[in-house]
Amino acid sequence: MTSVASTTADGRAPKKDPWELPDVSGMRVGVLGGTGDQGRGLAYRLARSGMAVTIGSRAAERAQQAAEEIGHGVRGADNAECARESDIVIVAVPWEGHAKTIESLREELAGKLVVDCVNPLGFDKKGAYALVPEEGSAAEQAAALLPESRVTAAFHHLSAVLLSDPEVEEIETDVMVLGEVRADCEIVQALAGRIPGMRGVFAGRLRNAHQVESLVANLISVNRRYKAHAGVRLTDI
Repeated sequence: MTSVASTTADGRAPKKDPWELPDVSGMRVGVLGGTGDQGRGLAYRLARSGMAVTIGSRAAERAQQAAEEIGHGVRGADNAECARESDIVIVAVPWEGHAKTIESLREELAGKLVVDCVNPLGFDKKGAYALVPEEGSAAEQAAALLPESRVTAAFHHLSAVLLSDPEVEEIETDVMVLGEVRADCEIVQALAGRIPGMRGVFAGRLRNAHQVESLVANLISVNRRYKAHAGVRLTDI
Protein backbone atom coordinates (compact mmCIF):
# COMPACT_ATOMS: atom_id res chain seq x y z
CA MET A 1 0.00 0.00 0.00
CA THR A 2 1.33 3.44 -0.90
CA SER A 3 1.18 5.98 1.90
CA VAL A 4 0.28 9.60 1.25
CA ALA A 5 2.53 12.25 2.74
CA SER A 6 0.78 14.40 5.31
CA THR A 7 3.17 17.31 4.77
CA THR A 8 4.78 19.05 1.82
CA ALA A 9 8.49 18.95 1.04
CA ASP A 10 9.11 22.00 3.23
CA GLY A 11 7.37 20.40 6.21
CA ARG A 12 4.08 22.28 5.99
CA ALA A 13 0.67 20.64 5.89
CA PRO A 14 -0.80 20.62 2.36
CA LYS A 15 -3.50 23.17 1.67
CA LYS A 16 -7.00 21.78 1.80
CA ASP A 17 -9.12 21.92 -1.32
CA PRO A 18 -11.72 24.66 -0.55
CA TRP A 19 -14.36 22.61 -2.36
CA GLU A 20 -13.78 19.57 -0.17
CA LEU A 21 -16.84 19.78 2.06
CA PRO A 22 -18.30 17.44 4.71
CA ASP A 23 -21.17 15.01 4.21
CA VAL A 24 -24.22 16.55 5.86
CA SER A 25 -26.80 14.07 4.58
CA GLY A 26 -27.41 12.60 8.03
CA MET A 27 -27.96 15.90 9.82
CA ARG A 28 -31.36 17.13 10.92
CA VAL A 29 -32.33 20.64 9.80
CA GLY A 30 -34.77 22.91 11.60
CA VAL A 31 -36.24 26.05 10.05
CA LEU A 32 -37.53 28.68 12.49
CA GLY A 33 -40.04 30.80 10.63
CA GLY A 34 -40.75 27.82 8.42
CA THR A 35 -44.31 28.92 7.77
CA GLY A 36 -43.14 32.12 6.03
CA ASP A 37 -42.31 32.25 2.33
CA GLN A 38 -38.53 32.04 2.68
CA GLY A 39 -38.63 29.39 5.39
CA ARG A 40 -41.12 27.24 3.52
CA GLY A 41 -39.06 27.47 0.35
CA LEU A 42 -35.84 26.45 2.08
CA ALA A 43 -37.59 23.61 3.90
CA TYR A 44 -39.04 22.35 0.62
CA ARG A 45 -35.73 22.42 -1.24
CA LEU A 46 -33.74 20.79 1.54
CA ALA A 47 -36.34 18.09 2.12
CA ARG A 48 -36.53 17.48 -1.61
CA SER A 49 -32.75 16.92 -1.54
CA GLY A 50 -33.21 14.17 1.03
CA MET A 51 -32.55 16.08 4.25
CA ALA A 52 -34.66 15.47 7.37
CA VAL A 53 -36.40 18.82 7.93
CA THR A 54 -38.61 20.20 10.71
CA ILE A 55 -40.24 23.61 10.42
CA GLY A 56 -41.01 25.64 13.51
CA SER A 57 -43.64 28.21 14.35
CA ARG A 58 -44.96 29.80 17.52
CA ALA A 59 -48.02 27.58 17.08
CA ALA A 60 -47.32 23.89 16.49
CA GLU A 61 -50.61 23.45 14.65
CA ARG A 62 -49.70 26.09 12.13
CA ALA A 63 -46.31 24.47 11.54
CA GLN A 64 -47.87 21.04 11.14
CA GLN A 65 -50.35 22.34 8.57
CA ALA A 66 -47.56 24.03 6.59
CA ALA A 67 -45.45 20.85 6.80
CA GLU A 68 -48.28 18.81 5.29
CA GLU A 69 -48.55 21.30 2.44
CA ILE A 70 -44.78 21.16 1.80
CA GLY A 71 -44.67 17.35 1.87
CA HIS A 72 -41.42 15.40 1.29
CA GLY A 73 -41.45 14.19 4.89
CA VAL A 74 -41.23 17.66 6.45
CA ARG A 75 -42.36 17.76 10.08
CA GLY A 76 -44.00 20.65 11.90
CA ALA A 77 -43.48 21.62 15.54
CA ASP A 78 -43.39 24.64 17.81
CA ASN A 79 -40.17 26.64 17.71
CA ALA A 80 -38.72 25.13 20.89
CA GLU A 81 -39.19 21.53 19.76
CA CYS A 82 -37.88 22.38 16.30
CA ALA A 83 -34.70 23.83 17.81
CA ARG A 84 -34.20 20.97 20.28
CA GLU A 85 -34.43 18.16 17.73
CA SER A 86 -32.29 19.75 14.99
CA ASP A 87 -28.54 19.70 14.41
CA ILE A 88 -28.61 22.78 12.15
CA VAL A 89 -31.19 25.51 12.79
CA ILE A 90 -31.96 28.07 10.07
CA VAL A 91 -33.43 31.34 11.35
CA ALA A 92 -35.85 32.69 8.73
CA VAL A 93 -38.14 34.82 10.90
CA PRO A 94 -39.19 38.41 10.07
CA TRP A 95 -36.63 41.00 11.16
CA GLU A 96 -39.15 42.61 13.51
CA GLY A 97 -39.34 39.44 15.61
CA HIS A 98 -35.71 38.36 15.19
CA ALA A 99 -34.27 39.29 18.59
CA LYS A 100 -37.31 38.21 20.59
CA THR A 101 -37.55 34.82 18.89
CA ILE A 102 -33.85 34.04 19.25
CA GLU A 103 -33.64 35.20 22.84
CA SER A 104 -36.61 33.03 23.81
CA LEU A 105 -34.83 29.94 22.40
CA ARG A 106 -31.37 30.52 23.88
CA GLU A 107 -31.49 27.31 25.92
CA GLU A 108 -32.80 25.15 23.06
CA LEU A 109 -30.21 26.56 20.64
CA ALA A 110 -27.22 26.06 22.96
CA GLY A 111 -24.59 23.97 21.20
CA LYS A 112 -26.45 24.10 17.88
CA LEU A 113 -25.16 25.34 14.54
CA VAL A 114 -27.39 28.34 13.81
CA VAL A 115 -27.69 29.76 10.29
CA ASP A 116 -29.13 33.27 10.23
CA CYS A 117 -30.64 34.33 6.88
CA VAL A 118 -32.59 37.35 8.10
CA ASN A 119 -32.26 40.63 6.18
CA PRO A 120 -32.90 43.82 8.19
CA LEU A 121 -34.75 45.98 5.67
CA GLY A 122 -37.03 48.99 5.68
CA PHE A 123 -39.46 50.04 2.98
CA ASP A 124 -40.76 53.42 1.90
CA LYS A 125 -42.07 55.00 -1.31
CA LYS A 126 -38.56 54.82 -2.79
CA GLY A 127 -38.38 51.06 -2.24
CA ALA A 128 -36.31 48.79 0.00
CA TYR A 129 -33.33 50.03 2.00
CA ALA A 130 -30.94 48.40 4.47
CA LEU A 131 -31.25 48.89 8.21
CA VAL A 132 -28.20 48.78 10.47
CA PRO A 133 -28.81 46.89 13.72
CA GLU A 134 -27.02 48.08 16.83
CA GLU A 135 -24.84 44.95 16.73
CA GLY A 136 -23.94 45.59 13.06
CA SER A 137 -26.06 42.91 11.39
CA ALA A 138 -28.79 40.38 12.09
CA ALA A 139 -26.17 37.63 12.29
CA GLU A 140 -24.10 39.55 14.82
CA GLN A 141 -27.24 40.20 16.84
CA ALA A 142 -27.91 36.45 16.84
CA ALA A 143 -24.33 35.75 17.94
CA ALA A 144 -24.65 38.26 20.80
CA LEU A 145 -27.92 36.71 21.97
CA LEU A 146 -26.70 33.12 21.59
CA PRO A 147 -23.28 32.95 23.28
CA GLU A 148 -23.45 29.14 23.55
CA SER A 149 -24.42 28.58 19.89
CA ARG A 150 -22.28 28.46 16.73
CA VAL A 151 -23.72 31.24 14.61
CA THR A 152 -23.21 31.57 10.86
CA ALA A 153 -24.93 33.65 8.18
CA ALA A 154 -26.18 32.35 4.81
CA PHE A 155 -29.13 31.95 2.40
CA HIS A 156 -29.85 35.70 2.18
CA HIS A 157 -30.19 36.15 -1.57
CA LEU A 158 -32.61 33.37 -2.53
CA SER A 159 -35.93 33.98 -4.22
CA ALA A 160 -38.80 32.51 -2.22
CA VAL A 161 -40.72 32.18 -5.49
CA LEU A 162 -38.04 30.00 -7.08
CA LEU A 163 -37.49 28.00 -3.91
CA SER A 164 -41.15 27.05 -3.72
CA ASP A 165 -41.77 26.37 -7.41
CA PRO A 166 -41.81 22.58 -8.01
CA GLU A 167 -41.31 23.17 -11.74
CA VAL A 168 -37.87 24.71 -11.10
CA GLU A 169 -35.39 21.84 -11.01
CA GLU A 170 -32.21 23.86 -10.40
CA ILE A 171 -31.59 27.25 -8.82
CA GLU A 172 -28.42 28.65 -10.36
CA THR A 173 -27.03 30.84 -7.62
CA ASP A 174 -24.29 31.10 -5.03
CA VAL A 175 -24.86 31.22 -1.29
CA MET A 176 -22.37 33.37 0.61
CA VAL A 177 -21.59 31.81 3.98
CA LEU A 178 -20.04 33.79 6.85
CA GLY A 179 -18.90 32.70 10.28
CA GLU A 180 -16.13 32.60 12.83
CA VAL A 181 -15.31 28.89 12.55
CA ARG A 182 -14.32 27.57 9.13
CA ALA A 183 -15.58 24.04 9.88
CA ASP A 184 -19.04 25.40 10.71
CA CYS A 185 -19.07 27.42 7.50
CA GLU A 186 -18.13 24.32 5.52
CA ILE A 187 -21.13 22.45 6.95
CA VAL A 188 -23.41 25.27 5.81
CA GLN A 189 -21.68 25.39 2.41
CA ALA A 190 -22.31 21.66 2.04
CA LEU A 191 -25.94 22.15 3.04
CA ALA A 192 -26.39 24.78 0.33
CA GLY A 193 -24.76 22.44 -2.15
CA ARG A 194 -27.46 19.86 -1.53
CA ILE A 195 -29.83 22.04 -3.57
CA PRO A 196 -29.25 21.50 -7.31
CA GLY A 197 -27.63 24.52 -8.96
CA MET A 198 -26.43 26.12 -5.71
CA ARG A 199 -22.91 26.54 -4.39
CA GLY A 200 -22.00 27.47 -0.86
CA VAL A 201 -19.08 29.93 -0.86
CA PHE A 202 -17.11 31.06 2.18
CA ALA A 203 -17.38 34.87 2.32
CA GLY A 204 -15.69 35.95 5.53
CA ARG A 205 -16.39 36.45 9.20
CA LEU A 206 -19.61 37.65 10.79
CA ARG A 207 -18.36 41.22 10.93
CA ASN A 208 -18.89 41.28 7.16
CA ALA A 209 -22.48 40.07 7.33
CA HIS A 210 -24.07 43.51 7.10
CA GLN A 211 -23.19 44.12 3.46
CA VAL A 212 -24.35 40.63 2.54
CA GLU A 213 -27.69 41.19 4.26
CA SER A 214 -28.11 44.69 2.83
CA LEU A 215 -27.45 43.54 -0.75
CA VAL A 216 -30.99 42.15 -0.71
CA ALA A 217 -32.30 45.71 -0.99
CA ASN A 218 -30.45 46.01 -4.31
CA LEU A 219 -31.76 42.66 -5.51
CA ILE A 220 -35.31 43.76 -4.77
CA SER A 221 -34.76 46.80 -7.00
CA VAL A 222 -33.29 44.59 -9.72
CA ASN A 223 -36.20 42.19 -9.56
CA ARG A 224 -38.80 44.94 -9.71
CA ARG A 225 -37.14 46.64 -12.65
CA TYR A 226 -36.59 43.49 -14.70
CA LYS A 227 -39.50 41.39 -13.40
CA ALA A 228 -37.01 38.70 -12.40
CA HIS A 229 -35.92 36.56 -9.46
CA ALA A 230 -32.26 37.55 -9.45
CA GLY A 231 -29.68 35.95 -7.20
CA VAL A 232 -25.90 36.18 -6.91
CA ARG A 233 -23.26 34.27 -8.87
CA LEU A 234 -19.57 34.78 -8.02
CA THR A 235 -17.04 34.55 -10.85
CA ASP A 236 -13.54 33.04 -11.13
CA ILE A 237 -14.02 30.40 -8.43
